[in-house]
Amino acid sequence: MSHADLKEALINGETSLGIELGSTRIKAVLIDRRFQTIASGSHEWENLLKDGYWTYDQEDILTGLQTAYSELKKDVERNYGVTLRTAGSIGFSAMMHGYMAFDNKGELLVPFRTWRNATTGQAAKELTDLFQFNIPERWSIAHLYQAILNQEEHVPRIDHVTTLAGYIHWLLTGNKALGVGDASGMFPIDEATHNYHATMVKQFDEQIAAKGFPWKLNDLLPKVYVAGEQAGELTEAGAAILDPAGDLQSGIPLCPPEGDAGTGMVATNSVRKRTGNISVGTSVFAMIVLEKELSKVYPEIDMVTTPDGSPVGMAHANNCSSDLNAWIGLFREFSVAMGYEADSGKLFSVLLNKALEADPDGGGLLSYGYLSGENMTGIEKGRPLFVRSPESNFNLANFMRTHLFTAFGALKIGMDILTENENVAIDSILAHGGLFKTPVVGQRIVAAALNVPISVMSTAGEGGAWGMALLASYLIDKEQEQRLDDFLERKVFQDVEGQEMAPDPADVKGFEAFLERYKAGLAIEQAAVDHLLENGRG
Repeated sequence: MSHADLKEALINGETSLGIELGSTRIKAVLIDRRFQTIASGSHEWENLLKDGYWTYDQEDILTGLQTAYSELKKDVERNYGVTLRTAGSIGFSAMMHGYMAFDNKGELLVPFRTWRNATTGQAAKELTDLFQFNIPERWSIAHLYQAILNQEEHVPRIDHVTTLAGYIHWLLTGNKALGVGDASGMFPIDEATHNYHATMVKQFDEQIAAKGFPWKLNDLLPKVYVAGEQAGELTEAGAAILDPAGDLQSGIPLCPPEGDAGTGMVATNSVRKRTGNISVGTSVFAMIVLEKELSKVYPEIDMVTTPDGSPVGMAHANNCSSDLNAWIGLFREFSVAMGYEADSGKLFSVLLNKALEADPDGGGLLSYGYLSGENMTGIEKGRPLFVRSPESNFNLANFMRTHLFTAFGALKIGMDILTENENVAIDSILAHGGLFKTPVVGQRIVAAALNVPISVMSTAGEGGAWGMALLASYLIDKEQEQRLDDFLERKVFQDVEGQEMAPDPADVKGFEAFLERYKAGLAIEQAAVDHLLENGRG
């Protein structure tokens, strides 16, 4: 589209807006009718460990949301000379799972408990046994049930429970809604009804009946919507929250709010059965759209859904890039101390590319980047650990390769269950996330870790906010009865180029050797943590 056409589209609201609240960045993306990004804005933020829980302050949530939108609005004004007043559709997404509980006055009863908390082990186990369906510690129902087991005083006062995306959507529309993909990380979904599993809801209510709470579970959970349905519209109060300057108009339709897993699937065109994607960030997860149910319950595998309700097997590890980023931050400090302030992009590029010069197995080094607890491997507390022996080949290249390998160690354990135990068929896996901004390196490491070809699309850097904007666009741009996978295949990704990389046999063998050390060291890692804690140095 020409500059004049884009300006006209902005004035007429022929655009779609997606905003995603990720773990380290809130990003807003505005796309045109050709699904191209025409403006964006972002806000950096970080979770806090407060009173034993990983959280984000409620004030920071709103400030970050407003800042990201404000930056996008300035981008529009700067490039097109237009004050952004409307859009054709809007969608919000955020980190899945977690726990936001509100009373009947709309007050948050306890600080937001994010997906990162590994504090619900008892609840997750009891619910998994009750439902015969894996309930991970991250899930909202596990947080709610753990609060009940802990006899927390806020529980009888709960009016509704939601996720971060659901909270933003409710705040801006007044509608307590959730897309089916995000809802599937709160409570199990019945594929036939695209709603909460009725039998399991009844089992939960019976399980807690003796407590005498003045609510039933269905009273607390948001209404479930599938992609393509309208889930409300921007209210005047909501418009004022998003744009305190008062320029944004109310009445804009909103699609169902989704989780970052769902937007990752959409952004990589991975909602069709037998397709998969891997999302790399603070956490890492791989999702495969399944043809059939798994043969049994696996605590390492989440069963969630696509934004249109198809079953998905998800291997999710709490830790991925945080420890790697911390080490690169240390190298940045060193460069400044030496009088040379390296550009962040160049620093990442140089250090990550050193990994390509390393010994295939990382030279015998070992690392656990567990900034938080890791459910996949049974590590309760976050304690990053780097280990080497006198025989290790300790150099920069091996150091970097080891930290890249360990970022995918826990994920590999979960993926092996799908591919080896369940013989899940995978036609393609597409990768996205900041790691892939550096060409070749991340793609090559992931291909080695999973031992499958990995594709990265030219749109890989667009991320979840772009995926959310696509879901918002689907609400208003789809043809009648057009399925989401068909919309993405025929309209969005028809001309998008991708680059596939097959695993290098030497890299695969090297990763397997690393993984043997990784698995063998898990018991030692936990014992070392326990020893430090017992001696007051944890």
